Amino acid sequence: MIRVVVVDDQEMVREGFSALLNAQEDIEVIGAAGNGVEGVALARSVKPDVVLMDVRMPEMDGLTATRLLLNGSVETKVLVLTTFDLDDYVYEALQAGASGFLLKHAPPASCSTPSAWWPRGRPCWRRPSPSA
Repeated sequence: MIRVVVVDDQEMVREGFSALLNAQEDIEVIGAAGNGVEGVALARSVKPDVVLMDVRMPEMDGLTATRLLLNGSVETKVLVLTTFDLDDYVYEALQAGASGFLLKHAPPASCSTPSAWWPRGRPCWRRPSPSA
């Protein structure tokens, strides 16, 4: 079972991702948070396999939260959530150690593939290649 925490300041997005992921037989959303401060604290407490982390949030953005979280954990993978595929925050988050990113407007079917990637230690959504 892949244990996931969803961190996004928009409740609709948190609930939507949670419902979509919980519908997968090998994924369990074990928590959700509304900002980076709450997300880091929650992830450190419940130690998920994966954190879906929005990049733009109040109190602490996803970039800072990713750095803090990954500084103390090599086990947890972070996938950043964004509305823009060429967002500077995405590239900074990848440099901070995030494993990949997911566009919020991606089709729901793109969330049905984590079981094919995460058990092998790779993210569901790969980092963009340097040539992209």
